[in-house]
Formats: sequence, C-alpha cells, structure tokens
Amino acid sequence: MAMISTYCPHFNGLHRSSPKLDSSQSQSFLQHINSQLRLASSRKPCRAVTAMAGSGKFFVGGNWKCNGTKDSITKLVSDLNSAKLETDVDVVVSPPFVYLDQVTASLTSRIEVSAQNSWIGKGGAFTGEISVEQLKDIGCKWVILGHSERRHIIGEDDQFIGKKAAYALNEGLGVIACIGELLEEREAGKTFDVCFRQLKAFADVVPSWDNIVIAYEPVWAIGTGKVATPQQAQEVHVAVRDWLKKNVSEEVASKTRIIYGGSVNGSNCAELAKQEDIDGFLVGGASLKGPEFATIVNSVTSKKVAA
Repeated sequence: MAMISTYCPHFNGLHRSSPKLDSSQSQSFLQHINSQLRLASSRKPCRAVTAMAGSGKFFVGGNWKCNGTKDSITKLVSDLNSAKLETDVDVVVSPPFVYLDQVTASLTSRIEVSAQNSWIGKGGAFTGEISVEQLKDIGCKWVILGHSERRHIIGEDDQFIGKKAAYALNEGLGVIACIGELLEEREAGKTFDVCFRQLKAFADVVPSWDNIVIAYEPVWAIGTGKVATPQQAQEVHVAVRDWLKKNVSEEVASKTRIIYGGSVNGSNCAELAKQEDIDGFLVGGASLKGPEFATIVNSVTSKKVAA
C-alpha cells in the first residue's frame, strides 16, 4: 500500500501531503495537525470517561453476512452458548435475515442479536426490504447500517444511510454505524475526509447518540486478510473521537464506543485491543467460528492490562 509521507510521515495516507509548503510552513502545518488530532504518540495513557450515558463496555459484534445454513448455524449457536465469555463485554451477532428467528430462539440471552440492514421507514410495499418493526418483533436489539458492502456494492449513499439510522434509533433499535475508506481514498490522503463525511450524515439526523456504536472499517481490510496496524487504527479512532467532540459534544465523544473491523481474528485482536481508543470489534469471517469469536470477545483482558 502506498504511503503519503512527503510532509506527514506519521499519517500513512490519512491526509494528502502538500508539496508547495516551504520548510517553515511545513513545520507549522505539522504542529497544527498534531495539535488537532491528538495523535497516539502524544496522548495520555487513559481516556477520561465522564457523564457516561451508555454502559461503556467493550463491544464485540459478529457479522455473519450472507453465510450459513440451518445446520451450520445450529452448530455455531451451540458453540457460542457453551463459550466462556468475559462478563464486561457487550456481545452481538448478526445472522442473515432468514435465520434471525432461529438464532433469537436458541441463542443464550448473554448475546444479543442484530440485523444486517433495515428499511428507511415503516414497512409496506417495499419488496425485499425488512422493517425495523419486524426486526423488533422477532427480538433484534441492533442493526448494522452503512457497511461498506451496502455502500459500494448496493449503492447506498450517506444520506440514505443516515435516514435509516435515524428511523431505527427512533423506533428503539441500537445502531452499529459503519464508516471507512477505500484503498484509493487512503492512498490519496482522504481517509479523514471520507470518515468525517460519513459521520456527518449520521450526526445531521440521529435523535441521540446513546444507542450508537461507531464501527471504523477500512474497506481495503475487509475480507482481504490485510489488517490496519494497531497504530493506523488508533490514529483514525482518535480522529473520529475528536470529530465527535468538536461537532457533537465532549460527552458524546467520551461515551461513544468506536470499534474496529477489518480482518480481525483470534491472532491480531489482542494487540488491537490494547489501543486506547479501540473499544471493541466488528468481526466478519472469524465470527463464523465459535471458539475464535470467543477469543476475540475475551481480548478485553488485553484492554485491562493496557489500561
């Protein structure tokens, strides 16, 4: 992956460099950016969390995507039901729509169930869509919205996703709000621009941030086997939290959980979990393996050690 480093050696493509700056301007520019973004290298060891409206727990979601059969999901649910999970973690799994009822009826109450998508409003003549009301009726507590596969394959835009989130929240579902950049956007130095634009579409319409978890998922790391380094992920999480502080409120910035997704597995989760602003994970392929998913959930122990 190309790195933009002419004047911004620590950003790895997060912002576009500016070759027109002279040396004094470059130094001033870097000082300003470092001050604004509070990069990990200059931050205090622990984030002060005040006025907590949410639980503040580590949060791990499993997105099963378009995978599974009745038999394989029965086995996966059995593995999850027997897994020993750390108590101070909110755990959510997101089966395909056709298996939601099967999972909600058989999964331990220790783990909540999420849908992978929902409609923009009340149900009706919308072929192929699933309403929030229907999801609540079968026991769903959460919905994933804005996932890159919905954005870039299905073609959902920022405003459409924001309206979905607002409706879901107004009707009592929690929202896992996904943001993240394409590889070409990172290489062009647009990582923050993309994430902030996607965040603004949520911020413009949601009634409250109390039941929102933000999932930062760099698109180039989803299902590719590539994973952002802990430092790359931390830098973006810091920037997202700062954006919330400046554009929503300090309270929301402090209490909102920002989780990482993108080829998270049992081998890399512990190092990622040690990062101060990584509050959990949204897991794809590894969530289809009960024991490995349990390992990721239990990586909260690395967070405790790091703190």
